Amino acid sequence: MDSIANYGAVAEDKYTADIAPAAPQENNAETSGTDAKEGIKEYPILEFDETKLTKLSTGVKETLKHSKVLPAGGKAYEAVKRVFDIIASLAAIIVLLIPMLVIMLLIYLEDRANPLFVQERLTKDGKIFKMYKLRSMCPDAEKRFGEVSKGNQSDGLAFKSDSDSRITRIGGFIRKTSIDELPQFFNVLKGDMSLIGPRPPLPREVVLYTPDQMDRLLVKGGLSCICQTEGRSDMPFDEWVESDVRYIQTRSFGLDLLLMIKTILAVILRKGAR
Repeated sequence: MDSIANYGAVAEDKYTADIAPAAPQENNAETSGTDAKEGIKEYPILEFDETKLTKLSTGVKETLKHSKVLPAGGKAYEAVKRVFDIIASLAAIIVLLIPMLVIMLLIYLEDRANPLFVQERLTKDGKIFKMYKLRSMCPDAEKRFGEVSKGNQSDGLAFKSDSDSRITRIGGFIRKTSIDELPQFFNVLKGDMSLIGPRPPLPREVVLYTPDQMDRLLVKGGLSCICQTEGRSDMPFDEWVESDVRYIQTRSFGLDLLLMIKTILAVILRKGAR
């Protein structure tokens, strides 16, 4: 698989040479060469400092210059979309702030740790930002990723596991109900994300992307997307990428409104939630 880590024609070594797997390296040897359709059954344990994140971001931006996918919508659409994002996210924050604070208190009482989880993600053109979530796992979940990296149940690069031992009791509930995603309305309000768009991936996922999979990063990431309305976490990764590209090529304000309605229904029905 031609991932960004070895795609020399576009993402040259000067962007990705320093993005190297951290110990234990035996977890990485075969993973980076796995075909996306077969899935990443054992994740590479990658550590990204600020320098490596910058190189990854630059590599993504350079790769996207060669993309053949043309995003739909012009400046007027982008302006209307941003105004709607601000109004809708602000309204959601006002309505959901008290319930969010109650859930945060319950999370804190379970293990006396910070109830807010902040994680670096990538969005349009490889831009790095800090995404907010309500913490659904134990406080040292990131450090313990190696313990569960072999249990990936996704057939692609997005890690998913029904038996993740890091998930707390309250965490299981807020994940199934998507309550853990509520703080991302603050990301939308800030402009890091949009209400609708491809879900922002992790650096350890993007470093394994092929140039075609990188097309997901042609537009700003979103709180919800097509895959979350047509099956959410149940959707195979290759179909996930295809749905994101389909959205990018056909996006409109009308489609965004339709996907928002479908997302609400998917959350209520807990369709594909984990």
